[in-house]
Amino acid sequence: MRILFTFAGGRGHFEPLVPIARAAEAAGHVVAVAGRAALVPIIETAGFTGLAVEADGGGPPRRIPLQELDPDREDRDLRDGFADRAARQRATLLLALCADWEPDLIVCDETDFGSMIVAERLGLPYATVLVIAAGSFVRKELIAGPLHRLRAEHGLPPDPELAMLSRHLVLSPIPPRYRDPVFPLPATAHSVRPFAVGPAADDAAPPWLAELRGAPTVYFTLGTVFNVESGDLFARVLAGLRELPVNLVVTVGREIDPDELGPQPAHVHVERFIPQSVLLPYCDLVVSHGGSGSVLGALAHGLPMVLIPMGADQPHNAARCTELGVARVLDAVRATPASVRDAASAVLADPGFRRAAQRLRDEMAALPGPEHAVRLLERLVTERRSRDR
Repeated sequence: MRILFTFAGGRGHFEPLVPIARAAEAAGHVVAVAGRAALVPIIETAGFTGLAVEADGGGPPRRIPLQELDPDREDRDLRDGFADRAARQRATLLLALCADWEPDLIVCDETDFGSMIVAERLGLPYATVLVIAAGSFVRKELIAGPLHRLRAEHGLPPDPELAMLSRHLVLSPIPPRYRDPVFPLPATAHSVRPFAVGPAADDAAPPWLAELRGAPTVYFTLGTVFNVESGDLFARVLAGLRELPVNLVVTVGREIDPDELGPQPAHVHVERFIPQSVLLPYCDLVVSHGGSGSVLGALAHGLPMVLIPMGADQPHNAARCTELGVARVLDAVRATPASVRDAASAVLADPGFRRAAQRLRDEMAALPGPEHAVRLLERLVTERRSRDR
């Protein structure tokens, strides 16, 4: 079977696909992964055939000041960016790619609406993989307009309930209790166990990591997209965390020079990137922007959090983590070094946060693995072929 995996976002939309794609290859299927041109090297480093289906703007990501949280702005970005512009462009490019690569099945991230349109147009079965953890960000009423128009442009019948989002199979690598109960999983959903993406050959652990001793280890990250939209947040958070009696590990992303943060004391380590699978086993607390990948990575290791959301799905994750008792939340614009220090200290001192995170860790570990997802994909194709006979 030839399986085309596709994702419309950044690295955080790719990584949930990786365990399933690797399990599909291990089962003997032919796999390729399609994403934005700039992410093809990341796809190939992970060991897959990478295909570019969306051009990227010229030059590195633009550094911009930190903005106030604005839910309406984030909704517009999802609607006008993912459900309109990106979906339209990707649908055109994926039609050409599929004509050449000839997949039997498409597996796409839940925001890759263009892939769903193409699969329907070509009569291919498809599955979606949830990448937005809380489930309250991608709402049908928000994205319906542009998707209805795009379906009409491709000659597809009306879909007033947007059944296209979950028509065949939905794979959810998220602990069921984490999802916002106001937005339950669809009837076609199956939960599978997420697990950390293994480090690539050039992503070995820094030698000092295994030598951290004598104090809790705190990991601070602002992800791989919002890191360049964070203004002075790195400096403020770092100033607060380094006052604590901890080992502090900070990753700033490949676009930011760690030297921008100046010289640091011996207990602080600032790097561009360390894979979560390498770093999190050493940690006691994660301080982050609250992106789905960062949150699920922390929970997979039973780690409590301090969350400082800036946009996208991050406020939704922050609200859910607060409800589940696994994190404290700070305002990104107004957080001071003192408030960051106090929040981190409080979470480290209260074992209730760790116990709540460990309960979710255990729930994740009990879910069926990616091999189960592959069996579901195989069944989907077999059933589709039987109906077409």
